[in-house]
Amino acid sequence: MANKVEVKELLDAGVHFGHLTRRWNPNMAPYIYMERNGIHIINLYKSAAKMQEAGEALSKIAASGRKILFVATKKQAKEIVAEQAERANMPYITERWPGGMLTNFVTIRKAVKKMASIDRMKKDGTFNTLSKKERLQVDRLRAKLDKNLGSIADMSRLPGALFVVDITREHIAVKEAQKLNIPIFAMVDTNSDPRDVDYVIPANDDASKSINKVVSYVADSIVEGLSERKASGKDKEEPSEDKPAKKAPKARKPKLETEVPSTEPEDKKAMKEAKEDVKLESKKETLEKARSNDEEE
Repeated sequence: MANKVEVKELLDAGVHFGHLTRRWNPNMAPYIYMERNGIHIINLYKSAAKMQEAGEALSKIAASGRKILFVATKKQAKEIVAEQAERANMPYITERWPGGMLTNFVTIRKAVKKMASIDRMKKDGTFNTLSKKERLQVDRLRAKLDKNLGSIADMSRLPGALFVVDITREHIAVKEAQKLNIPIFAMVDTNSDPRDVDYVIPANDDASKSINKVVSYVADSIVEGLSERKASGKDKEEPSEDKPAKKAPKARKPKLETEVPSTEPEDKKAMKEAKEDVKLESKKETLEKARSNDEEE
């Protein structure tokens, strides 16, 4: 069971700050609480409910033995994601996303094996038999591979899920995961399209405090799932064959009492509304609404 999310903690971390109103995506309307000083404010009750839902699903995926790949290449998220992913013992990409990372996974694995072969050369003495120029070239290749792919060296098969910070920036990773039917968990700001994500966490994806709050909660949920797996004795039963990724089953929504951050009647009502299924507009409806607004103006 994922830990309870306190709305006050999200507020202190600045999770509620969205983008400028002129840069918004209309499909984020159900998650927006209000507009203030030209900036959209995210509904933190919905953020809290979605975080718990995503946390429970990720915990189940981790308990099943599958890996969750963290993706964040923006400057303010790199260190946070790398630290939390390592704590959860999960692979991560914080440098440039290598094209075909998922859709052409076999080739990526060859590059990872190249790193291992260079390490073997250094151990068995073969490396010392090379000329100075060749040694320099091999060292440079090893450093480049380690920078881009070192964090996924232990990922022997496709991940069970993706956790993305800023889906607009990481659109290539999102598209590849969609092609392979890999469930996507993501922090989605007001300028992004939530229809591209299976588990949306409406949150500010630019501030380091906000990123740290959400990613650390996600890491805690994964660690909890791994602990359950270890306790059940399934840790040694790792499947050897690479199987196509399946969509993770949606986590059952917990009862209202477990999600309400306080006992105040207003908070209970707000959380109840946040738990209701959000109906997103289709692209056609969005375009029609935009045209009607233009005509009115």
